[in-house]
Amino acid sequence: MSLIEDLNWRHAVKAYDPTKKVSQEDLYKILEAARLAPTSSGLQPFKIIVVENQELKEKMVQGALNPEVMRDSSHVLVFAAWDSYSDEKIDKVYDYHTEVRDLPRGRFESYTDKLKEIYGAQTPEEHFAHTARQTYIALGLAMAQAAESKIDSTPAEGFSNAVVDEILNLKELGLKSVSLLYLGYRDAEKDWLSSMKKVRVPMEEFIIKK
Repeated sequence: MSLIEDLNWRHAVKAYDPTKKVSQEDLYKILEAARLAPTSSGLQPFKIIVVENQELKEKMVQGALNPEVMRDSSHVLVFAAWDSYSDEKIDKVYDYHTEVRDLPRGRFESYTDKLKEIYGAQTPEEHFAHTARQTYIALGLAMAQAAESKIDSTPAEGFSNAVVDEILNLKELGLKSVSLLYLGYRDAEKDWLSSMKKVRVPMEEFIIKK
């Protein structure tokens, strides 16, 4: 199938079959698609926490607006962004870039100095607003890869960030949760959306040509 056909197939599943689990091979592909997502200055300022332990999911359910979707999904991917930028974080990323590309350390110093100057003038709140936006590119690619593998998914912002952050100890990692992605296989009888037509704004209304 083509990507367009895959995207027409997928929808935000409202009920999962708890007996069906995503294979480790397919999970890896989804995570790899997210890992390969482009990010501002190539900093990749976020992590993905993979939750498959049922006991841990049960703890997280208390902060979910759709608890049964979280509970019955195969995996919960937590997209968590850096809470702030720092000189050390920037240097670590670009030291890795030069190592992988077999370039001398400091090869991008003029560029990283500019980044440090820009972010140094901003607040931690501005930093997180920027890092959080980066996660959505990876989220989109993860959903696309899931659809290509015929794995259902549900993106979610409807959850208590405070609850999830506390349960996963994200503060200690310098991270804050942004969104969740539930993965699994739909329960067609309970998923009320699965039998309905996909609805999007018509192309002629969606696109504005200048």
